[in-house]
Amino acid sequence: MRAEGGIILAKTNTPEFGAGANTTNKIFGATGNPFDRDKTCGGSSGGSGVAVATGMVPLATGSDHGGSLRTPATFCGVVGFRPSPGLVPRLTRPVSLLPMPVLGPMARSVEDAHLLLLAQLDADKDDPFSSDDMLRIPDALSGTDLGSLRVAFSKDLGCAPIDSAVGKVFEERKGIIAPFFASAHDRDPDLSDVHEAFEILRAVQFVAAHKERLENNRDRLGPNVINNTERGLKYSLPDVAWAHKAQTALYTKFRRFFDDADILICPAASVSPFPHAQLFVEEINGEKMPTYMRWLAMTYALTMALPSALCLPCGLDHLGMPFGIQVVGPIGSDAFVLEVAHSLEQALAGNAETARPQPDLRKLEQASS
Repeated sequence: MRAEGGIILAKTNTPEFGAGANTTNKIFGATGNPFDRDKTCGGSSGGSGVAVATGMVPLATGSDHGGSLRTPATFCGVVGFRPSPGLVPRLTRPVSLLPMPVLGPMARSVEDAHLLLLAQLDADKDDPFSSDDMLRIPDALSGTDLGSLRVAFSKDLGCAPIDSAVGKVFEERKGIIAPFFASAHDRDPDLSDVHEAFEILRAVQFVAAHKERLENNRDRLGPNVINNTERGLKYSLPDVAWAHKAQTALYTKFRRFFDDADILICPAASVSPFPHAQLFVEEINGEKMPTYMRWLAMTYALTMALPSALCLPCGLDHLGMPFGIQVVGPIGSDAFVLEVAHSLEQALAGNAETARPQPDLRKLEQASS
């Protein structure tokens, strides 16, 4: 990015080692949501989301595994783009042959996110998924004719818990968005076995990254890192082999999903932003979540299919907090997803109900004084 003329301003807050979707840690504490300081900004790239939303910076980088870029983008009302693996080199994966963790841009518009993406593009052989063939992103976005495209809508991806009120907001926004397209239908991708497979493969990476830390400095680690690493140590080789096989199957089925649809649109989060004093979502619609990650299934389920996924602000939810949608295509469709999102963003901007929300900076300033 520096080679492209970028000025690196600062580092932003994250949870410990990026573990968790609530940006809080022992050193800097919690980062509040720009629309309500008592609520979470998401995570793990929460500091980036807040910095962009409040105008501290025009652009920010984010990382995304289970939704670490998409969730804070959604909660803060900005754009977040999870590119296909290899488009932006990721040199810090603890297991280089697991392509789920990626890097991507965050910005206040699709056009600005595209600008940062161009600076992030590179072919670096230290990332085994990086390739010159991936660098096919246009220098400028011209948009696309939404009226020629088939859109599939999914409220829960067929596998994700979603708060009933958030689901209702999505259905309302779907009614506004659907007429922009040539055809629209409800359809869930087949993401069978995604929860267990994701948990196993994620835990494998935590073991690779943190086993020695857990053994030597357990008292200095937070609960999320400890939990993920200990879960990983309990899995067997057959468990890991099964998870790889399951991920391969759902990746293939997800690509076939787009034989009958050009683009997939779904919610970007299962819940509205919650108090940052609460580490994670413990229940949805009265149902207890089996793991601290399950409330993030709207993002991590897609991660396992290795998609191109862009989170687009879409007004406010039932509680007056930012609401976002994911504009999703299969691996390698990054240029197309950006063009679709660019056109859709312009269409949504003309409606006060779906335009990108902006935080009240004066209110934030008064609350800080």
